[in-house]
Amino acid sequence: MEQSSSQSGPHAGVAATVAALMPAAREELAQLVAFRSVADPEQFPVSECEGAARWVADALRGEGFTEVRLLDTPDGTQSVYGLLPGPQGAPTVLLYAHYDVQPPLEESAWTSPPFTLTERAGRWYGRGAADCKGGVLMHLLALRALRANGGVPVTVKVIVEGSEEQGTGGLERYAQAHPELLAADAIVIGDTGNVRVGRPTVTAMLRGMAMVRVQVDTLEGNLHSGMFGGAAPDALAALIRMLDSLRAADGSTVVDGLDASGVWSGTPYAAEAFRADAGVLDGVELIGSGEVADRLWARPAVTVLGIDCPPVVGATPSVQARARALVSLRVPPGVPAGEAARLLGEHLRVRAPWGARVRVEQAGEGEGFRADTSSPAYTAMASAMRSAFDGAEMSVVGQGGSIPLTATLAGLYPEAEILLIGMSDSAAQIHAVDESVDPVELERMAVAEALFVQGYAAQAAG
Repeated sequence: MEQSSSQSGPHAGVAATVAALMPAAREELAQLVAFRSVADPEQFPVSECEGAARWVADALRGEGFTEVRLLDTPDGTQSVYGLLPGPQGAPTVLLYAHYDVQPPLEESAWTSPPFTLTERAGRWYGRGAADCKGGVLMHLLALRALRANGGVPVTVKVIVEGSEEQGTGGLERYAQAHPELLAADAIVIGDTGNVRVGRPTVTAMLRGMAMVRVQVDTLEGNLHSGMFGGAAPDALAALIRMLDSLRAADGSTVVDGLDASGVWSGTPYAAEAFRADAGVLDGVELIGSGEVADRLWARPAVTVLGIDCPPVVGATPSVQARARALVSLRVPPGVPAGEAARLLGEHLRVRAPWGARVRVEQAGEGEGFRADTSSPAYTAMASAMRSAFDGAEMSVVGQGGSIPLTATLAGLYPEAEILLIGMSDSAAQIHAVDESVDPVELERMAVAEALFVQGYAAQAAG
């Protein structure tokens, strides 16, 4: 692999150490990716998540952590906690990642098997390679580089979540019940990424998320569409009408009582760049109004994640008695996720046609987050990224996605400085088929994290 980090100056030792560790890191990431750790027992055995959790715990023990625990969280999953004491009086840095992953979708659509780390054209492909098992390796590489170059100058806590992708709130509730466990001076959330390969980035804003299941019932059972169609109320047609009411004609999200006029004041996102990043087909318009950054980071966005209805293959000529959908609503910071879920549910109930019976239940939520980018930790991270990326300046952006624990930590530890970094980039395809990570970015980000810890400790000592 071509060396991407600067090999001169006072930080050469850290960069050289990480470079030498990269072949072993690839093997470790392959081991971790091999676990089919989707935190949903209806899709994959619980043993897959348990195996991934044990792998992380063993890795922390191998790095000399004096305390390593598997935390049984209230949603039935396990998170991994580790403590590595630092010098007397040194600050505490908490490192976060998650080992659970999104389902692979249609496995046959992957170019290579989703749970086999495969290298193609300089990238490593596999479910979780970027989101967020690559983040686990980033933390491990940074710690190893610190140990090899003067030692770890801070107390380190590591928390690796087991159900972040499901949004079931297990670790958030555990943290709230044990508020001393994750207390830290600085918190590095390793679950975002860089806007482009080679352009180091911190994410200063996350949208919150509310997710609901909506079920529509209209008949005691399915009916022959020839005998009853035209008068019998179709539950699927009712659900489609209800879901369509969540968007204006231009595609903007519309939920009664929810403001949709926010404006993003930070780094812009050019429409042309977004079209390329998102793979929008020629001739297809972007949805919504305002600047792209407004739509992504400052306004609500609804997405129908799935619908239970008969597939085309094997469908019968029937009027549907029942239909169900899973709906996600992203909201900007400042909008409570519970309130967003309530408004979404009420909007859908009111829009139900023909007196259809509607049941809405909450399926997950996470609060939004906004960081103080003027804090000392951001200064230390900017310097670290500049060194690791050969002088490139740190970008500060928002992100439309949600990391539910972030807002919980911000509420529990209001004095803590929280930074969001990670392994994703515009080509990573996280949550989609052919997810991948650029190993050069893994290397550079591990160097940046190690340099950040050194710089942050020096700031505290000064």
